[in-house]
Amino acid sequence: MADSSCADVQQCLGKNTIVGRYKAVGDSIIIVRREDKIITCLMNENDLVSIQVDKSDSKRMVGNIYLGKVQNIVRNINAAFVEIANKQICYLPVSDKERPVFSDGGNHPIRVGDELIVQISKDATKTKAPLATVNFNLTGKYLVLVRGKNVLGISSKITDETARDRLKALLKDSVTRDYGIVVRTNAVSASDETILAELDRLREEYRKMLEFGTHRVCYTQLYAAPPSFIWEVRDGYSERLDKIKTDDEDIYNQLKSYFEASGDEEVKKLELYKNDNLSLSTLYSIESKLTKALQEKVWLDSGAYLVIQPTEALVSIDVNTGKAIAGRQDIEETFFRVNCEAAEEIGRQIRLRNLSGIIIVDFIDMKSDEHKKQLIKRIKAVLAQDRVPCHFEDMTALNLVEITRKKIRKPLYEQLAED
Repeated sequence: MADSSCADVQQCLGKNTIVGRYKAVGDSIIIVRREDKIITCLMNENDLVSIQVDKSDSKRMVGNIYLGKVQNIVRNINAAFVEIANKQICYLPVSDKERPVFSDGGNHPIRVGDELIVQISKDATKTKAPLATVNFNLTGKYLVLVRGKNVLGISSKITDETARDRLKALLKDSVTRDYGIVVRTNAVSASDETILAELDRLREEYRKMLEFGTHRVCYTQLYAAPPSFIWEVRDGYSERLDKIKTDDEDIYNQLKSYFEASGDEEVKKLELYKNDNLSLSTLYSIESKLTKALQEKVWLDSGAYLVIQPTEALVSIDVNTGKAIAGRQDIEETFFRVNCEAAEEIGRQIRLRNLSGIIIVDFIDMKSDEHKKQLIKRIKAVLAQDRVPCHFEDMTALNLVEITRKKIRKPLYEQLAED
């Protein structure tokens, strides 16, 4: 049996395969309002890449910064419980190495009654309070200013050594004793002047936080994270983004104000869609795409299909041959091709549905060690394209593949279940 290489995608999967996450065309962000929800879609041509659904009046807390008060300290779990609003309690891990910003300007271990600045790093769940940190960060499009970590970090997705050296040289003297800097992937295509301008803006926000925040009334919100639809625009890969389109005037104005305040040139890509006869949602078939993104069964071009089932502990994805083996004589080669095709689609579905945690994929059994090796290579290449940290962990003798993906936001089915 001839060896095949998944690196040769045309050979493995055919001429129309989507490699990694995208075809070779630009992206669009489409934002629409449906009743009490705001739907943000990242589109590649007419393909839906990712979707975010939020309530219009959503009181999202992640990223918000507050002046809170310590209500209780539990030493055996090294944690404090901090009130950040009227009876709103958050969970704060306590470490001797951290230096909180206290309203009294003190430098001492955390005590009950202390007023200090905290940032919400993780939303509340059914059983847990929101997670907070004293090492707050201020996030821009190109940089993140991180308090308490006086290091310069470069995004691992910037792999070009020349680009990494250029960014290190540009920012190495900007790290201080109080804060460090993380260089985001978008910085690789930005000019030095644009990056430094954003750094100045983040520094000014940080200075005001320390100078004025500690003198505010306790429980004051010192910083409000932007709405989710702005996050999607800010955190996307700008060099691939062609346009940002919405038919909602309020959303348009919020985006325009954000871009102008931050000096972001993406404002040139912003468009207010107006057509009384055809809504933006209908134009891009968003309703049908949203419904399809929740279906358990996903058909592949070969006639095979996936079955995607989220559970409490993990996400199960089963690869089935379906109609793909009809009339085939080279069964082992067919299994290999179907698995390669499935790997591509699984990467797309993970991002589209925002699946996270432990993901177990049951690929079709293959006997060839070379085929298994090439499939693993393909899986790793697909996962490397995800902007959320996503890792191949292992493949068992039964062709069960374990994938882990960092949970940053709720999966799509949970976003809609809240409604």
